[in-house]
Amino acid sequence: MTTDQAVAPPPAGLRERKKRRTRAALVRSALELFTRNGYDHTTVDEIADAVDVSQRTFFRYFANKEEVAFATQDVAERHFFDALAGRPAEEAPLTALRGAVQTSWSAAGEIIAELVPQDLHMRMYCVIESTPALLAVHLRRTAELEDRLAREIARREGLDFDADPRPRLVVAAFGGAIRVAGQLWNEGEGTSMESLRDLTLFHLDHLGAALAEPWDR
Repeated sequence: MTTDQAVAPPPAGLRERKKRRTRAALVRSALELFTRNGYDHTTVDEIADAVDVSQRTFFRYFANKEEVAFATQDVAERHFFDALAGRPAEEAPLTALRGAVQTSWSAAGEIIAELVPQDLHMRMYCVIESTPALLAVHLRRTAELEDRLAREIARREGLDFDADPRPRLVVAAFGGAIRVAGQLWNEGEGTSMESLRDLTLFHLDHLGAALAEPWDR
């Protein structure tokens, strides 16, 4: 073996796989520590130590503790938005939003499962809801996502986003149904992604009727 061969960097594919493994390990360790010890009582050093890497390595992957706390939510939100953008153009807004939820759930779930166990991902939702600092971030992120969704609905429908209130209103109603389902799931006995999905779809199925007048009695 020559000197050049001995010090040659690993192939790009190997480097990328190693980076993905390190990132996944950091996410899993962070969420395990957050759910066990609390977000506020967990430090970046503790997360890095759990993976046997330096603090400097942690910051190569995440800007701060907040970013890693929402790593799996990022996956879910990205897949949902992409699913909405890919829905058939002729679908009505609420139909497209519901369809995006249903079709993106499995794809996002598979990728999340490569990062962390499903139950850990779901337990992190409870941590976010019970941690003021994370809840504030979650509400900000939700508002930003809903703005993007409303703009996408306006694009699909050929509407002027700034002049027509309907895209914002339909996304606000959709978001309300999602939040109601999430609250009931958090208060109930279900802990799986499947139970949250089923509860979410149940409420979305009743959203159109809830907005119509008069209500059937």
